[in-house]
Amino acid sequence: MNLSSLSWKRTTRWLTIVLAIITGINLTTLPGRAQQAPTPATIRLSPDDLERGQYGNQQNFFFLPPGKTGEDYQSAGFFGQKLRPYLSSSSQAVQELDHYRRQKTLFLVDKALLVGSVALYGSQVFAHGDPVYFNSTQQVAAGVAVVSLLATLFINHHTNEYLKQAVDNYNNDLPGQRRGMLWHQLRPSGLGVAPTPHGQPVLALRWQL
Repeated sequence: MNLSSLSWKRTTRWLTIVLAIITGINLTTLPGRAQQAPTPATIRLSPDDLERGQYGNQQNFFFLPPGKTGEDYQSAGFFGQKLRPYLSSSSQAVQELDHYRRQKTLFLVDKALLVGSVALYGSQVFAHGDPVYFNSTQQVAAGVAVVSLLATLFINHHTNEYLKQAVDNYNNDLPGQRRGMLWHQLRPSGLGVAPTPHGQPVLALRWQL
């Protein structure tokens, strides 16, 4: 083996090692860079609305439309109707928004039932001259009011989560988000330098199945 051949092999070995180090740095930092990159096409809910959980209040949600930044949040409407045009490209997001609209409709019906039962009860107090507080009509009205209050708990249990899920589905369906998720699934779990039968080092990547 002459000197030039030995020198070439050493140079190739060092170039392979340097390439492995550079590739490792890129593999490590690229997901972080992708997460830090701005995604103006996404829809952002206000910080207060993001904190809503189960049994949360039923006030309107506020959001930033795609391409908007800052703190100028706009109302999504009582049924989320002002958000619907932005979600039309995602069938799963629209489906969750339909669930939200259904729950808000049930919420209104339930509130109307509660107010009606209380009004009926009150109308019977002096309906026959002397005050009456528990005749048969009032018993029915009181029973309906109790049922309505219990129904409110079930109706409000997941209402807010439907709208939040609709926004999440829309954001996850964006092309950039899909590429990010694909990268996390396909990127190598490790890398190194492995020798060939001829003694030449090569870059080795491995995936965790």
